Amino acid sequence: MIKLYGVPQSRAMRCLWMVGETGQPYEMIPVAIDNGKIADAELLRVNPNNKMPALVDGDVRVFESMAINIYLAEKYAPAMKAASPAEAGTIAQWTLWVATEVEQAVMDWATHAVLRPADQRDATIAATAKAKIDRALGILDSALKGRDWLVGSRFTVADVNVASVCYRLLVYPDLAKFPNVKRWFDACWARPAAQHARKLREG
Repeated sequence: MIKLYGVPQSRAMRCLWMVGETGQPYEMIPVAIDNGKIADAELLRVNPNNKMPALVDGDVRVFESMAINIYLAEKYAPAMKAASPAEAGTIAQWTLWVATEVEQAVMDWATHAVLRPADQRDATIAATAKAKIDRALGILDSALKGRDWLVGSRFTVADVNVASVCYRLLVYPDLAKFPNVKRWFDACWARPAAQHARKLREG
């Protein structure tokens, strides 16, 4: 059985979504945390970086949330994996793009616009992050013009990876300014596996 190390309130939520899309049985193994720091010898044996999530599937071990998702698509969800080298490149493109161009900005905006108490927020950080997010959403909106999904004409692991990294944008006030993104984002998060992963995180 697939073993997924992590907690839903971490990047492991991305993998919970993806494993849900596969329909495969899995075991979620909570990671021990001591004073806000990971202190789990078993996790360290799976991921030498001592970070979650990590996956064990038989003799296979994979760390990094979106690499885990690509592995799960490759092995268990043929309709969600690349059907050609061109699609493989496009899946990698959007996966790396959201990790390098979007993720930190989303985290900074959420921290200083939503998550922290008002007296602990930094408006400058929030505004800088919002400008980066809006630029990225403009790029994504153009890419989604006239199409339902990021790769080919079907829902793929690229959609899971990008939408899951953008989880905090579910409460982004200006998402409607990017109608193609809004339509796509709503369709991604309406999927049963996405709803289940979100429920586990927010539960």
